[in-house]
Parts: sequence; structure tokens; C-alpha cells
Amino acid sequence: MPGAGKNSLPLTRIQKLIGHYMLESKRTKPNGYLRVRADLTRLVQGRKAYCRRTGSRVTTNDFFIYTIAQSLLRFPLMAAAIDQGGEALIVPEDVGVGFAVAAPQGLVVPVIKHMQNKGLAETALESETLLKKSRANKLVPEDFDGATMVLTGLGMYGIDYFYAVSPLSAAGIVSIGNFEDVTVPMDGGFTVRKMMYIGLAFDQRLIDEFYAAQFLRHMTAYLENPPELSSF
Repeated sequence: MPGAGKNSLPLTRIQKLIGHYMLESKRTKPNGYLRVRADLTRLVQGRKAYCRRTGSRVTTNDFFIYTIAQSLLRFPLMAAAIDQGGEALIVPEDVGVGFAVAAPQGLVVPVIKHMQNKGLAETALESETLLKKSRANKLVPEDFDGATMVLTGLGMYGIDYFYAVSPLSAAGIVSIGNFEDVTVPMDGGFTVRKMMYIGLAFDQRLIDEFYAAQFLRHMTAYLENPPELSSF
């Protein structure tokens, strides 16, 4: 008898929506994939001192969100979309960065908008507000609009690296893994550094791999030596 001995678990509305969007993305967007290993020792060592001195609460995730925005301003085609006629690229004036949250109701991606006008501390405040709303199931439709790039991470589960599916509404997605203590040669000896893999999935209809590589290299350079931590 078909289905005997099996449990039927109905899909939730969010699962249906995510499944639809992910399937459409895989069908319609030829993704390219890049990965780089970044030395984030300076960020790890300086972040807590920065928070103490400035009186702000800035997480590692906030640095990534802010760095993505700064890199999009430097490489605007990474935020582009194809017009309905398929004849031109539309580059938005507004930079929005979404970030994936494993909320009680399922995976959600709230968006920090107008990031061309926001600093690191303001980015951190808004990400904390959206995170609390996500976990309390209080996000509204406007909170999901406007992502030109998305950040997702699985480091808290011990995942070293992975490639995510680029969402329909954005030109690409940045995926981050776990911090690793890696012994590297330095100054004639050896030292332990905090390393992390950063992945990028991008729409190759819009962006070639050379442009995407420059974007990822700019991101990595910014994260390895954040200007905001220069005095810490």
C-alpha cells in the first residue's frame, strides 16, 4: 500500500515559499562560485576592544554585513539586476544587505536598507533590531524588501565552508563558515591565526568571474584590516 508506515508532514507556508524561490533561482540563474580563505585574526582581536571603547555592540556578523555593503559601493554591478526585457542591467541606487536567520517559524532573510548612508555602529543596531523581530515572529513584509546581496553563515554548527543558492531577488549571496585556528609561517617562525572560508555565489548573466573575484578580494582585504579597528 503506497505511503504505508510513513508520516505525512505538511509543508508550512514559509517552506513552500522558500522551495518555490530556490527552485526558480536554480532554473533561471546560472550561478558562478568562488571561495577564498581570509585571515580574520585582527578582526577577532580588535572587535571586543572596539565595542568597549565605542560603547556599541558589534558582532562579527555585523562586520560582514557592513563590509558587503562597502564592497557593493565599490563594485556596483554586484548589486545589479536584468530588466524585464532582458536588454539592460539595472543598478540600484540603494544598497540593501539581507542576512539569513534561523527563526522559530523557519528561515527568514530580513534586510538592512539604505546602507550607503549607514556606518558600522548603525548597521549593528539595525541588525540587532531585525534579529529580535525575526526570533519573535514580528517581521513585516517591508523587512524583507530591497536585498541587493545576502549573507548566510553556518559556522555556529561547525561547518567549515559551503555554497548557498543565490536568491531570486539578489545578484549574489555570501556564505561564511567556522573560524579555524591555523598554524602559518610568519617572521621566520610560526604563529596561529584565525582563518575563515568565505564563499560567493553570483549570477553569471550579470557578472563575470573576474569582476566577482575583485569584489570578493575587496571584501576579504577589508575584513582582514578593518579601518574601524585601526586604532585598536
